[in-house]
Amino acid sequence: MNTPFIDLASQQNRIRSKIEQNIETVLNHGQYIMGPEVAELEDVLSKYVGTQHVVTCGSGTDALLLALMGLKLKPGQGVIVPSFTFTASAEVMPLLGAIPIFAEIDEETYTLNPSRLPDALHSAKEAHIEVVGIMAVGLFGQPAQMDEINAFAQTNGLWVLDDAAQSFGTEYRGRKTGTVANVTCTSFFPAKPLGCYGDGGALFTDNDEIAQIARSARIHGQGVHKYQCDRLGMTARLDTIQAAILLAKLDIFEDELKQRESIANYYHELLSDWVRTPVCHSDMTSSWAIYTLNLPKSVDRKQMQESLGKNGIPTAIYYPIPMHLQKPYERFPRAKFGLEVSERLAQTVLSIPMHPYLKKEAQQTISNAIIDIIKTSDSN
Repeated sequence: MNTPFIDLASQQNRIRSKIEQNIETVLNHGQYIMGPEVAELEDVLSKYVGTQHVVTCGSGTDALLLALMGLKLKPGQGVIVPSFTFTASAEVMPLLGAIPIFAEIDEETYTLNPSRLPDALHSAKEAHIEVVGIMAVGLFGQPAQMDEINAFAQTNGLWVLDDAAQSFGTEYRGRKTGTVANVTCTSFFPAKPLGCYGDGGALFTDNDEIAQIARSARIHGQGVHKYQCDRLGMTARLDTIQAAILLAKLDIFEDELKQRESIANYYHELLSDWVRTPVCHSDMTSSWAIYTLNLPKSVDRKQMQESLGKNGIPTAIYYPIPMHLQKPYERFPRAKFGLEVSERLAQTVLSIPMHPYLKKEAQQTISNAIIDIIKTSDSN
């Protein structure tokens, strides 16, 4: 058996004619930068999510940077962010001269634990850092507990940025992700549930000023014309061809989300008696961007990866080292009382194949192989 971890080929076969048609249109009009497909994509995404403004850009990281610029983050100010996340969530603060304050996650959902936010705020105050915001991260596809996070933020005069790189397309208590924070960012990296064929990202907000600053900053701080600058900026535009590809993929996005949900449910049925499977709260949906297991202590994760690999089953570890333990970030504050959950889960998580085109037979083979390894580990 050789099953892909993420199957972009099957998706492409499904909509290849539409993708080729959209790309050909771009080739014919020749507007490769900020062509009409970019504005069309922003309009479609705005209607899909329900926000007034969508600002597309060159990557999910660009989206985070543009959002922080729009929020007027200043050097020396602090932003609370989970330590158990991808590098981009943490790196954007130091890139602007600001300070990430690492907070603890919930053991079941892998997202920020609202009850531990006071610990992070306390550590920042002890270090005499002015905390101005919180970056929530919708990890593995599930949104963070946004109402509780927003309530804490409001009490303490903070803004909230939702990093929905993995959770775009989901709903939180009946509201689309993209509408439950001051500003939301996502990534269109190819491996994401909605991905292009290169890098891409977008920012969502109802705030006119944030959107205006982001649109200016993505083109070198451009003002009334391209040779007049209102602010420092960067090159962060989404290529027209990538917008054209995303427009084709949006036609099947909702159907693919339903398929991911069905596949996740079947994994749970097969594996939940043997290993801790992902938990999705009943008041929200997940995009199931990544299907992550929490292995029992008896299992050697490295040996399991090697054994599965020999049987043609790919795996990945998201994330093996929490941000606060990585060299560039060791100097930044972390929540009072430590980040034990983040550190422990980094040693036990393992992600297995997940995509909308995964067949039940493949899921059964994958699950049986995992169960056999767990049985062997338990007997030793």
